[in-house]
Amino acid sequence: MFQYIRNPNEIYRRSFEILRRECNFSRLPNEIRPIAERLVHACGIPEILENIAWGGLPAETARTALNNGANILVDAEMVGAGIMKKKLPKKNAVICTLNDPNTPKIAADKLNTRSAAAVDLWTNDIENSLVVFGNAPTALYRMLELLSDGAPKPAAIFAFPVGFIGATESKEALIEHAGSTPYITLRGRLGGSAMAAAAVNALLLGRQR
Repeated sequence: MFQYIRNPNEIYRRSFEILRRECNFSRLPNEIRPIAERLVHACGIPEILENIAWGGLPAETARTALNNGANILVDAEMVGAGIMKKKLPKKNAVICTLNDPNTPKIAADKLNTRSAAAVDLWTNDIENSLVVFGNAPTALYRMLELLSDGAPKPAAIFAFPVGFIGATESKEALIEHAGSTPYITLRGRLGGSAMAAAAVNALLLGRQR
């Protein structure tokens, strides 16, 4: 009934061919480019490239951590679901505590969201982990508060909160307060679970040929 490309390999190849033709990666270092490509591929918006911000060597540091067996801590189940677990180098644990039975009580006690409360349950797993945010600005804010209070440092932070309330501000807070922790983020309202998972998958897949 419809004429369309059916071969998945051809769809993939043409997608990256178009992406590279329409994108200007000149401001990005080589280590960031595979992540940038996957971010554009996930949302279909080449213009996001100008809003990618980073500190340190987030891709290199995160990849090394994963190769050493690091955990991946995610703020939403959808982020974890999007990560290509079969490609993880050490069968790394992907941990989401949003639905932990203790999370609602912590949220009520601290008058904060469940997403922020879930971060409080990361204490024993956070050191040298890859921390990934694809949903909640309050979770990213809580992570920064914990680090300010002396919590163990993750290997890197991949931050893509999305939305109209707090997303832009939380990512700017990360840029200002990440300190020596490597990070990558996307300024503004755009983000989401698909983009967060795509950033992790970029580490696992490398640059699409």
